[in-house]
Formats: sequence, structure tokens, C-alpha cells
Amino acid sequence: MPRKAGRSPEETRRALLDAAARVIRTRGISASLDDIAREAGVSKGGLLYHFPAKDALVRTLAQDILDAFRTEVQAALDPADTAPGRLTRAYVRASLDTSQDEAAIRENIALIAQLMSIPEVAELARADAGQWERELHDDGLPGDVVTLVVAAADGASTAPLWGVGIDVAAARRLEQQLLALTRAG
Repeated sequence: MPRKAGRSPEETRRALLDAAARVIRTRGISASLDDIAREAGVSKGGLLYHFPAKDALVRTLAQDILDAFRTEVQAALDPADTAPGRLTRAYVRASLDTSQDEAAIRENIALIAQLMSIPEVAELARADAGQWERELHDDGLPGDVVTLVVAAADGASTAPLWGVGIDVAAARRLEQQLLALTRAG
């Protein structure tokens, strides 16, 4: 199947990553490149032009997810906030963002779980987690405060996986409590 007219290489690459996410989420990591190409509306050759092997596609998809969260945290930085804990507060705001619906959050967590079964992706995630740990612990707050606040934000952000509905008011209260912990002292 030929490339869709009017779609740039960047748009095609994005379509392939989005299709890979959908297919892997529903069919598992053993989903075929043919399935992913069909879902993206490109030929298998078109997919291989952008990603020479399935492991390259999967690695790029995992990195894309990690980069997207980093971008969300950067967007949550308050330009007026110059106090210690600025990055930690942005991390909390990004983690507790209730603008996504529960189904989208569950789907994202399911995709991450599928990807984490691949040792190379797990190593990529460990390296990213190590980078976050260094950056957050260099943010000027006591280490125990960072550990507590980040663990609470991470835990609350995965609650939809367990069928717990997103209570926006409760999420906002938790966010305010965690942010207050970063300013105490």
C-alpha cells in the first residue's frame, strides 16, 4: 500500500509509532510488523524505511513515551517559581494531570507493561528513572521529601489501572498537599 498522499515523513513516522502503540496494546508485543503497517496505513516496506527492524520501532516507541512524560513535566514548570523543589513540583503537576480520561491512562499503562517485558526497553526505562532520580534529588529539597512526594504522585497516577476512578477534586487536594510538602521547611 503506498504512502498516503500529503503525509510528510515525520507524520508517517508518528503514525507508525501511534499504530504500534495501539497494536501492541491490544495484541501484545508479539504483534507483527504487517499488523502495525496496516494499522498505520502504510506498506511494510514503508514501515521498514522508517524503522529497519521491529526492535528499533519498539525502542523508539518506548523512548517516545519517556520523552513525552519529560515534555509534560517541562510544560508544568512554573516560570515564576525559582524556589528549591521547582522540578519536583512540576513532576507532581504532570503526574496528577487529570486532563486525560481513565481509559487513556489505563491504555498507556497497559502499553508500558507490554514494552517493559523487553529487556532492552526495561534498561532504557531504568536509565530514565535514574536520570529522574538524579534531577529530582538535585532539585534542592531533602531526599526524604522528594522520595515521599514522587512515590505518592507516581502511585496516584497509576490508580486508574486498578479500576479506581479519577476523582478530580481528590486529585487536586492530593496535588496541593504534595506541593505543600515541597515548600515546607
